[in-house]
Amino acid sequence: MNKSPDLEYLLENLLTNTSDSIYFKDAQSRFVLVNQACAVKHGWDSEKIKGKTDFDTFSKDHAERAYADERRIIETGEPLFSIEERETWPDGRVTWVSTTKMPIRDDNGEIIGLFGITRDITDRKRAATRVRLYAEEVNTIKEEMENDVRMAGKLQKNFMPTSYPAFPAGAAPADQHIEFLHRFNLNRQVSGDYCAVTRVSDHEAGIFLCDVQGVGVRAALGTALVRGVVQEIQGLAADPAAYLGRMNAMLSPLLRKEGMLLDVSACYFTLDARTGAIRLASAGHTMPIHFRDGYAAQWLCDGAACAGPPLGVDPAAGYVAIEQTISADDSVVAFTDGLYTVRNNMDDAYGKKRLLDSAHSLAGESLADVFSGLEGDALAFSKTGKFSDDVCLVGFHLKTLMP
Repeated sequence: MNKSPDLEYLLENLLTNTSDSIYFKDAQSRFVLVNQACAVKHGWDSEKIKGKTDFDTFSKDHAERAYADERRIIETGEPLFSIEERETWPDGRVTWVSTTKMPIRDDNGEIIGLFGITRDITDRKRAATRVRLYAEEVNTIKEEMENDVRMAGKLQKNFMPTSYPAFPAGAAPADQHIEFLHRFNLNRQVSGDYCAVTRVSDHEAGIFLCDVQGVGVRAALGTALVRGVVQEIQGLAADPAAYLGRMNAMLSPLLRKEGMLLDVSACYFTLDARTGAIRLASAGHTMPIHFRDGYAAQWLCDGAACAGPPLGVDPAAGYVAIEQTISADDSVVAFTDGLYTVRNNMDDAYGKKRLLDSAHSLAGESLADVFSGLEGDALAFSKTGKFSDDVCLVGFHLKTLMP
C-alpha cells in the first residue's frame, strides 16, 4: 500500500510547480524563503535573497507601502486578501499583482513572521485599462454626436415655416382670405418631415409636405437636401407636376449616392384664392383631407391614379397633377404617415380609415382644433400614448374667395 506523501513533500511540490510567487518573511519583513517562480520573476538567487527586504528590490515608494502593510499584519494578526498592488521596478517598469499576505504563528500563537502569495495580473489590468480607455473614447464620441444631433435639431427647426404669406399681401390677419397653419411633432431630436408654405403669385399659394424614409440623422440629411431643392425650383411652383418631376430628377442622384438609398414621399399643391381651384401632385404620399361645407371630410383625391412614385426611386419618373375646386369656408389638411401608423395593444395600426372617421367628427372646427383632434384621437389609440414617428401637419382654411 502506497504511503501518503508527507506535508513537507506536498509543500515542496507546491513551491516548485506553481506559477504564483510565494515568499516567507520574518517579523522584520526580511525574506526567509522564496519559491522558484518568485526567484525567477525577480532575478534573484534564492539563497542570496535571504535576509533582504523589499527595499533591496523595489522602488522606495513601493517598498514603503509593502512594509507598512506587513507591519499591520505583524502587529494586528489581520491578513490581507487579494489586494491589487502596483509594482514599480528600479528600471521604471510597472507591473500589477494580486497579493494575499497572512501571519505565521508559532506553537504558542505568537506571530513570528508572514507569508505571501502574489499572482501577476498585469495583462488583465492592461486589458481593463484598454477597455476603460475605449469606453471613455466611445463616450466622448457619443457625447460629441449627441451634441451634433442637438445642434442639427435646432437648425432643422429653422427649416419649418415661421410665417405665412398673406392674401392679399400685407393684409391684417382678420382681412386675409386664407388662414394657414402647420404643426410639427418631433419624435426624435432630428426629423425626416418637412413642410413649406410659399407665395406663388398675388392670388396663389403653394403648400409642400414631405416625409423622408427612416429616422435620425439620415432622414434629417434628406430633409436638408429637399429644402435646398425646394429653394432652387421655386420657378416651377405654379405647376405641381413639373415641380415634383424636377425635384425628383435633382434628388434621385443625391439620395442614391454612396448607398444612402433614401426614398421621399411628398405632395405639393397650389390654391387659387380667387377661384378655389387646387392643383395637386403626389409622390407616393397620402392624400390630404378636404373638410367640406363645414360638415364632411373626404380625401382630396381617391384612387391610385392620384399618386406617382416616391421621390428618389426613378430619376425619370413623371407626375400628374389632379385638379379639384373647393368652396369658401373649406379647409384642406395634409399630414405625414406618423399620424396614422401608431399601434394599439393588439398591434393593430390606427390606419387611414380611422383617421378619416376622426376627420369627419372634426368638420367645421378651426384648423387648430382639427389638428388637435386628429392628433388626440390617434394618441388615444396608441398603446404608448405617444407617436412612434415624427408627425407634421400643414393646411389652410379658405375663409372667403378673393375678388
